[in-house]
Amino acid sequence: MLCEECGKRPASVHITKVVNGEKTERHLCEECARELEDFSFSFQPNFTIHNLLAGLLDSAKESPIGVNISQKIQCPFCGMTFNQFSQYGRFGCSQCYGSFHGRIEPILRRIHGSHVHTGKVPRRTGGKIRLKKEIDKLKRQLEQAVKKEEFEKAAELRDKIRELENQIGRE
Repeated sequence: MLCEECGKRPASVHITKVVNGEKTERHLCEECARELEDFSFSFQPNFTIHNLLAGLLDSAKESPIGVNISQKIQCPFCGMTFNQFSQYGRFGCSQCYGSFHGRIEPILRRIHGSHVHTGKVPRRTGGKIRLKKEIDKLKRQLEQAVKKEEFEKAAELRDKIRELENQIGRE
């Protein structure tokens, strides 16, 4: 395929733009692509994490029945409203998360898949943290086993938890 611009060199740069659902494609050689003014790999200059968060919050502001409830939620400590939070992308004080958590939790679930940060700990350096996470995981499994009345499995999990707790005590 030859360059659409000069028609002489092979097209090695393929640009696909989707603006407002309209897709356009261009196939250019490297020289013509460099000369093209609107060709850029960088983000738009106004891209920030705050703008990204504000965009996510804007899409979550409307309730399913179409009533905007974001202005009614307000932090009792600093007075910041949820609407202000969604504009700035920052909390006003350390208590804001507690005030807005009902509105933020679904967004975090959508972004991370969970509203609780679990993180990863490397096996070789994890030590007590890794053991504590394993204990927490086993405790959740133990609760499930008890709920399902699988008492033999629950006893095995209980013993494993005790063994790991003893390991932490020895370290």
